[in-house]
Amino acid sequence: MSPTTSTTPSLVELTARADERGLAAAALACLDRCLPLLAPEATDQLRPLWLGVARAGDGWPDRLAEARSAVAAVAAPVEPEEAALVRRMLDEAPGTWAPGPLREWADTCSLAALELHHRLCAAPSPGLAEVLERCRTGGPEGVGPLADGELRRQVRVLEVLADGAAGGLRRALDLAAEGRRVVRAVRSRRARTA
Repeated sequence: MSPTTSTTPSLVELTARADERGLAAAALACLDRCLPLLAPEATDQLRPLWLGVARAGDGWPDRLAEARSAVAAVAAPVEPEEAALVRRMLDEAPGTWAPGPLREWADTCSLAALELHHRLCAAPSPGLAEVLERCRTGGPEGVGPLADGELRRQVRVLEVLADGAAGGLRRALDLAAEGRRVVRAVRSRRARTA
């Protein structure tokens, strides 16, 4: 996509501009949306981390340990590639609340979530590398409906947290819940047709 066709910031640009709260929320929202692939019965196991984001990293290491323990208690015993990608998203969460580590985590979670949604998409679409490149740099056209929807949610989370409006974190949680419903529906459909 040429720079003249859109003035909307790309996912890469939004991530580069985000502060610690925006980066942590972006990463956590990706993880939250994909969690049903690792822990189908998961409900609010990530709540400690969301609370940590709301409190600007207060008690982050303890909250991270609590969330990891809660997810491990409900995680599926099998290790398909999709579950392994979700586990990696949680495993790579940094123990320190600082821009560098949080930006790396946000990037890891963004790419993993886009890859997972690409894998879940039954419609023909380009190869994974092309999908990731298109999504990250601004042109979601032709990447498949699930990856496109995931990209839009990722961008929206960063946007609502960047403008500093009250309720931004609540909206990020809503977007995570919306995406989780999509993943659960796709997972259920695949199970019925397997």
